[in-house]
Amino acid sequence: MVRTVEIVSLSSGIIGEERVEHEVQIGVNRLKNFGLNVRFSEHARSGLEYIKKHPEARAEDLLRAFRDPEVDMILCAIGGDDTYRLLPYLFGHNELRDAVCDKIFLGFSDTTINHFMLHKVGLRTFYGQSFLADVCELDTDMLPYSKEYLTELITTGTVREIRPSGYWYEERRSFGPEAVGTPRIRHANGGFELLQGSPVFSGKILGGCVESMFDIFDNTRYEDSVELCARYGLFPSCEDWKGRILLLETSEEKPLPELYEKMILALRDRGIFRAVSGVIAGKPMDGTYAEEYKQILVRTIDDPSLPVLWNVSIGHAAPRCIIPFGVNATVDHLNQVISFTE
Repeated sequence: MVRTVEIVSLSSGIIGEERVEHEVQIGVNRLKNFGLNVRFSEHARSGLEYIKKHPEARAEDLLRAFRDPEVDMILCAIGGDDTYRLLPYLFGHNELRDAVCDKIFLGFSDTTINHFMLHKVGLRTFYGQSFLADVCELDTDMLPYSKEYLTELITTGTVREIRPSGYWYEERRSFGPEAVGTPRIRHANGGFELLQGSPVFSGKILGGCVESMFDIFDNTRYEDSVELCARYGLFPSCEDWKGRILLLETSEEKPLPELYEKMILALRDRGIFRAVSGVIAGKPMDGTYAEEYKQILVRTIDDPSLPVLWNVSIGHAAPRCIIPFGVNATVDHLNQVISFTE
């Protein structure tokens, strides 16, 4: 059971900005209502400019959180786009390997890169929610589906199964104080959708935000991302991917179908789809380009025998479940459940 949670800013430093203070206080109070001691790492609230300029401070916050025996859970404040810059400070002299221990690590979006870092040193992690995006929800409580999975993780230390959400929610247009206490617009949600392949498949899940993964192979966003990620061997080898289930989800940038296809092709060109046992894909934010993305996945994978499950409430579309990485998972489309066993 989690007693103390530490919030870290490994990508964006937005939680240090005055304009989100009302959200931060909502989130802190919610975590305290779970019975948790709430801490912020030393630099977590230093603001956007400082966090952008000091990847070494972000790395040190992560290392200290792992080294602190009182911290049970490390919760990422939010995503961002440049957490790859922590690599030299975590792997230059095996800093992360020497600090890591068995505690809960939770985040999504650009935190995909941190999940790959922790995968390299053998830690099982949890993908799907963050402090600002989920705990700080401006409605009178967290979204019920999201809260269900966070409660399970806090109280049991794991997640045993995932079922479809009954609803999906439109992204807010405003996050200012005037939005506090207002509900999101919601819509009925369908169940898990099988695009192709066997309705039942198994493997350990790994993956995340497809844009963050693409930055490992493409210098469009940052000119040094490919070189740094290659130097430290961030992306798992095809041998490591063998028998795993690849998780894919898209960011709030809502990539155009042409870019989505380019990103999926980058994964295909590295042999990932020949290695994995299946793919699970998250609902896009606001359902944008859902039909186009589905067609691109099937066409680009170009292997009808590879199972692809669509419409999982994970990643950038609200609400969000939590998916354990590094444990055995069984996807059962017939019974609409993804179950996990140690």
